[in-house]
Amino acid sequence: MLPFVTSIHDADFIGGSLLLVDKPKGWTSFDVVNKVRGLLRKKYNVKNIKVGHSGTLDPMATGLLLICTGKWTKELHHLTGLDKKYQGQITLGIETATYDAEGEVISTIPVPTIAKSEVEDLLKKFNGEIDQYPPAYSAIKKDGKKLYELARAGKEVKTEARKVIVYDIQLLSFNTPILEISVHCGSGFYVRSLAHDIGSAIGCGAHLSSLRRTSIGKYSIENAVTVEQFEGSFSNF
Repeated sequence: MLPFVTSIHDADFIGGSLLLVDKPKGWTSFDVVNKVRGLLRKKYNVKNIKVGHSGTLDPMATGLLLICTGKWTKELHHLTGLDKKYQGQITLGIETATYDAEGEVISTIPVPTIAKSEVEDLLKKFNGEIDQYPPAYSAIKKDGKKLYELARAGKEVKTEARKVIVYDIQLLSFNTPILEISVHCGSGFYVRSLAHDIGSAIGCGAHLSSLRRTSIGKYSIENAVTVEQFEGSFSNF
């Protein structure tokens, strides 16, 4: 486990550091990287500094990003395959093209009467190693093109099932049509696809309406700084 920055004042960002950032909603992961890079360039008066992240979060999602600077960007490959934990909200009865709240609505179906115990039993079927179809709107590449680029161009995108693993999945609350879950999964798992599959299993469709990543491996959101906190710290030294 690489040590992460606990004091921005004492961190060696030029030589190399691991920064835990709480990504805000509406920002891409690259927005955060560019913000950190810009602040470091200005602070240390350098033309460029290497900055990268270990795993993308969708713009609508919030939560933990692992960002390496300097020579530590070479260590990013050690972080990309770590397990992850999420808390998400799924809205039943509305299916979207992207499987999340940002996509075009493609169907609305009344939510059937379903008990909380039935939802809990359904979630158990997603535990362990499962086959999952990634969303058509994803960064997975096919023939050198990202799938979302093909989908946005109006081309038909057929994704292939991949083996993914779910270590634990829990129903936190259920108040029709909203259910909230926590998921502990391996790398490469799409919570958006999980939401879609849950909606299909119930028979009314669904989409992921909010998502927060709370941990990556042993790194926790509790130790992360917000973009505002990181930026504000530079005015103090």
